[in-house]
Order: sequence, then structure tokens, then C-alpha cells
Amino acid sequence: MRVALDATPLALASGGLRRYTWELSRALAEQFPEDSFLLVSDQPFAVPAPAPPNLARGGGPRNALERRWWSWGLNRELARSRVDLFHGTNFEAPYVPARPSVITLHDLSPWMDPAWHQGARRVRRRTPLLLGLKLAPIVITPSAAVRRQAIERFRIHPLRILAVPEAAAAHFRPQETRPARPYFLFAGTLEPRKNLGLLVEAWRAARGTSQVELVLAGRRREDFGALPAEAGLRVLGEVPDAELAALYSGALAFLYPSLYEGFGLPVLEAMQCGAAVIASSDEAIAEVASGAAVLLGAGDARAWREAMRQAIERPDWVADLRARSLARAREYSWRRTARLTREVYEEARRQFGI
Repeated sequence: MRVALDATPLALASGGLRRYTWELSRALAEQFPEDSFLLVSDQPFAVPAPAPPNLARGGGPRNALERRWWSWGLNRELARSRVDLFHGTNFEAPYVPARPSVITLHDLSPWMDPAWHQGARRVRRRTPLLLGLKLAPIVITPSAAVRRQAIERFRIHPLRILAVPEAAAAHFRPQETRPARPYFLFAGTLEPRKNLGLLVEAWRAARGTSQVELVLAGRRREDFGALPAEAGLRVLGEVPDAELAALYSGALAFLYPSLYEGFGLPVLEAMQCGAAVIASSDEAIAEVASGAAVLLGAGDARAWREAMRQAIERPDWVADLRARSLARAREYSWRRTARLTREVYEEARRQFGI
């Protein structure tokens, strides 16, 4: 099979969409060497290295007409490259169904609160149209939670939508670290949905006279206001993966108070590094953590404050959470994700009539 994947998320410097697109495409190529995989986009992007020999960069628009990518240019490129199936890794599919397509619907956040995604107007408008017209035979979600939400909101037939869990990259593993001061860690895009105002407030109250810092690591989106400087609060910005694994490993606890998630990949990355995890009780996060994390109401500042105090005062409690994190993380892998995704491709071809 010759498969093209939308590489537009690779134009981003970091984030879950970029991670998903790269890890999935590489795992597919490694698990299925008899297949060919192309990364295509109308945006400039870098192909991360190393890449398997059957994973390559495809072409982009060749003229002004083909810059109308989703309505015209993409199908022209797929025909030139003799592609059998297209995977829209970022809510998109070609408008003309010339071949089977699969869409990954990462979450429903663009439709839940406009303030969470001020730049997602096109997704909010176009994706429901693609789903309603069944331009992609099969939809993938990263969790059963999003699958249920999508069936209810978009009236997708249950046979057309399948949950395929994601995974943490292999380089996220426990690291030997000796931080100068103890710290709590948040990692992820700094954006309104992540609920960081509550986190900072709870941390201020929990640390008391202790020296425990709060470290925020991740790209700051334009719609997220800068946090005022204060002692003990460190905003690192984007952090290379090698450094991020060490940050996860050395944290007193990983904190993730997000208001809503489709999967919560940073939670799994932290768990794979052996971090104690305290997260919001969002449905998808609860599905991923499955009893290996402390889950709290996203709006309950008091509960977050008390959980942080527990982490500061009870090393035995933290050690138990670390052990549970590692055990749960072992149940996920990109190899498994690739195998399940390849099965979805076959089902999409079957439903398309191939």
C-alpha cells in the first residue's frame, strides 16, 4: 500500500499534533516495510531524522491552481505519486473523494469554547462538513472518550469511527537527575485550555515557606498572556526533547490541570519517565492514566493545593505514584498504534469499495 499523510503539523515547532504526525509516520514505516509512506503538505516543513527508507517527503503545489490545496492541489499530487490512501492527521481530507481517506479527530476543543482556539475558525467550519459528507470513510480518535463525544456531536455512525490510542516517544524514559531545588512541572503548549492560572494560584498557596519551584515548559501561544515574574516561577518556553525527559524525571510531581483533552500526551510522557502525575479528571486523561495518577477537578484550587502539599511532605506517596506511572506507561507503544492504524487503513479501503 502507498499511503500519504498530511505533514502540515510538522511545520509547527512543537506540540501534540507535530508529535503525533512524526511518531505515527515513522512507526508505520518501521512496522510495515513493504508499504510506502509519503509526507505531503502545501506548507514548508522539516522531516525529522532519522527516517526509515520507505518514509519520504512528497511534493507540494506546483502552480497557482494547485495552491488551492484541499480542493484541487492535493488530489493532483496524490495522483502523481500513485497514492492508494490519504491520512488527514490534522482534521482535514480532500474535498473530492478520489481515493480512500482517513481523518484523525484529535479532540472536540475547537467546538467547545471559541476562546480556546481563536485561530481555529477554518477547522470549526470545514471539519463538520467533511464528516457530514463522509469524504473520509473512517475517522480515528485518540481515545474512547473523544469517540463517544464525536458520535454524539457529529452523528457519526459508530462503524465509521475508531479509537486508536497514541503513545509516548521511546526517548522519554527515566533519567538520573539532581535538581538544585525541588520543583513541580507542567509541560505542554501554554494556552487558555491548560488552566495554568489555577495551577499558579494553587502552587503559591501550597509551597508555603518551602523552596519548591513551579516550572512551565512549552511553546506559548499568542493568545496566552505572559505570566508576571515572581520568585520560584520559571517559564522555560520550548524545551528540546532530551532536556524534557530529564525535566519529567526530576520533577517532584508533574501537574496537568487541563480543562479538556483528547488524549493528554504529556501525561503519558511524564509517566513513561517515572514522574508522579497529578492531573485534571478530564475523561480522556482518566482513560489514559487508568488509576496511575491523582485526578482532581479542574476548577478545585483547594484540591490542587492539598495534593501539592502531599507531594512536598510525603515522599512515600510520591514514590508509589512513580511506580504506578511506569507500570501504566508500559501498556502503550507507537508500534501498537501503527498496527492499529494500519488496520484502519484496510477498513477504509474496504468501505471505499477497493
